Amino acid sequence: MKALLQRVREASVTVEGSVVGQIGPGLLVLLCAEPQDTEAVADRMLAKILKLRIFSDDAGKMNRSVQDLDGAGTPGGLLLVSQFTLAADCSGGNRPSFTAAAPAALGKALYDYSVAQATTLLPHVASGVFGADMQVALVNNGPVTIWLEMA
Repeated sequence: MKALLQRVREASVTVEGSVVGQIGPGLLVLLCAEPQDTEAVADRMLAKILKLRIFSDDAGKMNRSVQDLDGAGTPGGLLLVSQFTLAADCSGGNRPSFTAAAPAALGKALYDYSVAQATTLLPHVASGVFGADMQVALVNNGPVTIWLEMA
C-alpha cells in the first residue's frame, strides 16, 4: 500500500461540482492499494498515518500527530482520497503503466475498509469517491509532504 500525506490547513474533494469531503487542519492522504495488500496492511498503514509526529509543537518542532494537534488531545481532520496513480511505473517510456495498482474491486474494498477504520479512530474523517473524477483542493501547511509505503 502506498500513501502520500500532506499536512494541510484545509482540504476538500469535489465530484461533479459538489463537495463530497472536506477538513480543516489535518492530513490529506492520497491512498493506493496494490495487488498483494490486505486489511492487515491497511491497518498498519492507518496506524502509521495517525501516529506520525509531523505537526508542530509550541517550540516549532514536529512532535505532534494528527491525533493531538494542539498538545491537549484535540485531533485534526483526515481526508482520504483513492489514488491508483501512485502505483505508476514510468520506466518503460512516456506513458505510465498502472499494472502495479490493485484491481478495482480490491482497491475499492481496501479503500472503503481504510475509511471505515479511520472513522472509528478519529472524529473527523472525510473521503473522496473511489473511481470518480475528483478535484482536490488544499492549502499545504509547511509544506510538509510525506511518502509512505507499507507491505
